Amino acid sequence: MLELINVCKTFNPGTINAKKALKGINLRLNPGDFVTVIGGNGAGKSTMLNAVAGVFPIDSGEIIIDAEHVEHLPEHKHAKFIGRVFQDPMTGTAATMEIQENLAIAARRGERRTFKWGISSKEKKHYRELLATLELGLEDRMTAKVGLLSGGQRQALTLLMATLKQPKILLLDEHTAALDPKTAAKVLELSDKLIAENNLTAMMVTHNMKDAIEHGNRLIMMNNGNIIYDVSGEEKKNLTVEALIAKFSESSGQEFANDRALLT
Repeated sequence: MLELINVCKTFNPGTINAKKALKGINLRLNPGDFVTVIGGNGAGKSTMLNAVAGVFPIDSGEIIIDAEHVEHLPEHKHAKFIGRVFQDPMTGTAATMEIQENLAIAARRGERRTFKWGISSKEKKHYRELLATLELGLEDRMTAKVGLLSGGQRQALTLLMATLKQPKILLLDEHTAALDPKTAAKVLELSDKLIAENNLTAMMVTHNMKDAIEHGNRLIMMNNGNIIYDVSGEEKKNLTVEALIAKFSESSGQEFANDRALLT
């Protein structure tokens, strides 16, 4: 479903501030894979997700989504393949629009715009049913402005919007980092549910090593623009945070020294 072949990216090339963010990344995701991505600051985690999303052109390499080369396509053309949830709950929804209007925008993504009634009664019924699955009471607040929702409610809504059209790839970029622990656990539970029910292929960047171990069927660790560890199946299930830190030291030849990851 997704293949990265020798993907390289350098920021500020040819200057004193040049930074090689991706150094020949090779990665293959099969349909239905849910991959968690862990690593320290500057490891290349978010850069890899941004490359897949087409946020910037890569220097070299290939990015293939569902057998289609996308590395030369602009960001808006990547959007038809991808659903994405960002770290900031304020991103991904239109705050001044109603909950049902946000869902309607997501439902119409990639479709031709026509002159017709905004949201049909059939659509409203469908959105109400979808919102009820979140178990947050939002089905009774469909005309409420999204800006009035809490951070957790907005992330839950963004997740629903991102998966509404069943994208080829779902990208979760530290989407629980700005939430309190209880709300973050709820959003992660919802993420697992939506990914499983829709049989989505997903990548989730996280600083929380416990979450990286507990969620998904595969874990990759990045360091200094490279993938240094790739584990799945029973080996992943039996991992501990201590073992993951030890594996980092073994694979990279240095100590894991990221306070944010260690504290979480």
